[in-house]
Amino acid sequence: MVTSTTRPPTASLPLLEVVGVNKSFPGVRALSDMRLDLRAGEVLALVGENGAGKSTLMKLLSGIYTPDTGTFSLDGEQLEITGPKHATELGISIIHQEFNLVPHLTVAQNIFIGREPRRMRLLLDERRLVREARELIERLHLPLDPTAVVGDLTVANQQMVEIAKALSYDPRVLIMDEPTAALNDVEVETLHDLIRRFVRPETGVIYISHRMEEIKRIADRVTVIRDGQYVDTVDVGSTSTREIIAMMVGRMLADGAGPRGVRPDREVLLEVTGLSTRTLLKGVSFDLRAGEILGFAGLMGAGRTETARAIVGADPVDAGVITLRGEQIRVGHPADAVRHGIGYLSEDRKRYGLLLDKDVKANVTLGALREKFTTAGFIHDRAARARASEYVGSLRIKTPSVDQTTKFLSGGNQQKVVIAKWLARDCDILIFDEPTRGIDVGAKEEIYQLLNELAERGKSIIMISSELPEVLRMSHRVVVMSEGRVTRILDAGEATQESIMHYATLRPDENVEDAVELGLDPVDTGAAEAEEEGKP
Repeated sequence: MVTSTTRPPTASLPLLEVVGVNKSFPGVRALSDMRLDLRAGEVLALVGENGAGKSTLMKLLSGIYTPDTGTFSLDGEQLEITGPKHATELGISIIHQEFNLVPHLTVAQNIFIGREPRRMRLLLDERRLVREARELIERLHLPLDPTAVVGDLTVANQQMVEIAKALSYDPRVLIMDEPTAALNDVEVETLHDLIRRFVRPETGVIYISHRMEEIKRIADRVTVIRDGQYVDTVDVGSTSTREIIAMMVGRMLADGAGPRGVRPDREVLLEVTGLSTRTLLKGVSFDLRAGEILGFAGLMGAGRTETARAIVGADPVDAGVITLRGEQIRVGHPADAVRHGIGYLSEDRKRYGLLLDKDVKANVTLGALREKFTTAGFIHDRAARARASEYVGSLRIKTPSVDQTTKFLSGGNQQKVVIAKWLARDCDILIFDEPTRGIDVGAKEEIYQLLNELAERGKSIIMISSELPEVLRMSHRVVVMSEGRVTRILDAGEATQESIMHYATLRPDENVEDAVELGLDPVDTGAAEAEEEGKP
């Protein structure tokens, strides 16, 4: 058993190797004859649909689980990992998707928790703790203050704390599980620079992500697993994204060509004019047509989610008019939005969209329970069960039955349950906030297909997404926001990643002459019209 990580790797051997690993839980075969090899000096991407076995394999490597059979080797010597602490001693560090931080402690205390420097073996040496944390942070070029309280940090900076903690062990193998889920494009590039500096002839990274464009940028090879089994390992540079996705899902997926645009003769269902809030939004205006998917793009903090929350009455509005089918409506509370047929699917579905400990039937019928499935306080269970079963079938929700507890479904199927809830309420306008965050590529394709089907049925959709390829693929038009304002509304034909990023980084008071160099229309329609009318 390896107890030291100082020996240099043998050139002919993988840095880390997994051979013939099997792992079962009661009634479930999680991994079957799994294998993987990480070479020294490389970034190896690990991909697979939700439930493919990625997390189980990583928990085995980090000592959380013990394999039923199979071997792990580091530099050709077999490992027997007895627990998480032992894994770090062997040189294997993991950054989990769910943070493992103590909110009321400082950055420095979280980085060195359980390993704090002490004076006379008893008293905490706070000054040395902060000094060592600062030295580590500066060496890693992270934007962190070692004395800041972690609970006061943004999600992105909390992710940086997790990374600093993992690297403080000076690992040989660094496992990163969805490290960019909460990061914007600039923060992702900072993380990738950090990975490139970490990878040396004696180290390697296993990088788990659902974002294919990131894998193309950062990884050398990609290992694909499906249904708990190894599929293949291929070079990233010589393998197309479609080929990787096909290996993941076991079939070739349709090309992701964007929509042609919504016909101008379609009815304007929703019109928002001059929407403003005290904290961020300033004169936001746009319209939504029947059967349209209207994408919202912008950097973190641009005001996309805040716009959605203001429309559905979750956040107070200072000014602005919301018109539905030509009539002005007042939405002071989310319940008002629901009564008007507007459903909001939050980006945090587990916190705001679902009752995880309740079954699928309860979640699907929740939004319409009082109006459609209750009489004099009594629930019509047969009707509720029939309606839930109907949506399980039509939305292709993978569940043993409508009695299955929702928390046991995959992320993609949980998202479908939220959609079913609002369809059962018969909402004509659906606002999706990051509809595919945290779900795998195969499930994404099903969500995309579902959104298109809903639009074809006449439902109107607002889709907020941080992934530009997703926005371009799905949107008939794209509303681009920056610093609480709409800086441009682009038709599908003129929307490109370049044009969206230009308007997403445009300050409302900025001179836009540089747009001409990019071949873009420099006119800021929404802001310009508001200024002409003397609006704030």
